[in-house]
Formats: sequence, structure tokens, C-alpha cells
Amino acid sequence: MLVTIYPGATRPDVLDTLRGIHSKIGDAANVHGSAVARAVAYLDWANGSVRMLEHRVSAADINRLVLTPGYERILSATGILTGGDTGTQGVLSGLVTREIDRQSERLAEAVKDLESQILRWPPDYLYAVADTSFYIEHEEKLEDIDLALLLNSAWLDKRAILIIPVIILDELDGLKQRGPTQHAKWRASYTLAVFDRVFAKPDSQGVLRQPAADGTRGGVLADLLFDPPRHERLPIPDDEIIDRALAAQGLTGQG
Repeated sequence: MLVTIYPGATRPDVLDTLRGIHSKIGDAANVHGSAVARAVAYLDWANGSVRMLEHRVSAADINRLVLTPGYERILSATGILTGGDTGTQGVLSGLVTREIDRQSERLAEAVKDLESQILRWPPDYLYAVADTSFYIEHEEKLEDIDLALLLNSAWLDKRAILIIPVIILDELDGLKQRGPTQHAKWRASYTLAVFDRVFAKPDSQGVLRQPAADGTRGGVLADLLFDPPRHERLPIPDDEIIDRALAAQGLTGQG
């Protein structure tokens, strides 16, 4: 599960925060005493984790990682299942144990995915997110565009990564069938064919241009940016593309 980094936050800081709260959930799991004591320790961990994650990751991420439906059930049950009998204590203890296990798994996955993303998108690369019109209207076809020159002519020797939010693929697919002109339909079909070819190997970056042998030009890669789990797209496609571009900006480590 790849988190969305809050504007102004940094990748190393977010990664350290995720590692920290993942470690501390184990402390809540190891609390001895009554089920109520374990539930209170878990809820205290959750409240502290929310404070740590605020202004570091998106509200949707906080809900997925901490403020889950299981958290809400424990919050409600702690005020109800206060009896000292074995059955009541067992029910509450079971709720806490299961939720701690689930959230520990989610946090471990978030840490692993962010670690992988940092390696996948190094800080010394150039990055770009283009809207759909770029692929349709640019005077050159995708494979002929010198992306580094467009981004910064002083850094032609740097590698560049073109980040493609999945909504771009959906829009191109629609234009392939219903584009306003034959040119738009052809460009959409051509661009999708390029992506099909360069992304033929699952979970790999596509190569749009190899670096020049003499080192004067960096290579150009392409990478897909998938929607996070249960992501709800904005109603206006252009707004959605901007939103996903901001998410990509945080993940590249470039403000």
C-alpha cells in the first residue's frame, strides 16, 4: 500500500514515522492485564499515531492505516464490554488482537512499498506528469519527444521519468474510440500501443529512450502511478490529473 505524502513532508521523514508507529503497535499488543487495559493501550497508540501521521500522509491513508472500522468497533466496545467475566473479556481481547494484527500487516506493507518507491524514483532524476492533451497535441510523437529538453535544458544528461497516472490511460482509451478528430483517435491509439509495449513486463518501468552512448543525453523512462485502494476520483478529469500529479510529486521527493 503506497501512501500519499502530504505537501511539504519528506519521504525519509514519512518512512521513519511509519516505521515508528509500526514498532509501537507491538507495545500495545504486549500489554498485560485486563482486556480493557489492552484496548486502552491500543486506543492510546491509535491516537498518538494519528497525531504523528497528520501533515505527513493523506487523510485517506490515516483512515486505512489507523482509523479503520476495526478501530471504531474497539472504541465503541471499550465503553460497553466492561464486565469482568471471562466471556466479556475474551470478546474484547479478541477484537483488539485481530485489529492489531491487521494494522501491523498494513503498516508493514506501507513501509515496504515506500522503501521500494524511494529506490524506484531516485532524487536525482527529472520527473514529469503530462495531461492527456500532451499525448494528443504535441507536435512530436511520444517516442520522439526529448523529455529532458522540455523539462530543463541545463540537465540534458539526467535521466527522466514520465509518470503516467492511470486516469490518463482511461482517457486515451476513450479518445481512441470517440476522439473529436481522426488525428486524436490515431494519437490515442498510438500512445496506448507504446505503453502496451514498454510496460509488457509487469511491475517494471518502461524505456522510452535509451541514454546516449556519449553521455550527452539521459535516458527516458515511463512509470505508471496506480490509484490507491478505494480511491474516489474527482468528478472533473483535469482536477483528478492534477491531484494525482501532486501525489506523484510527494513520492518523487521533489517539492
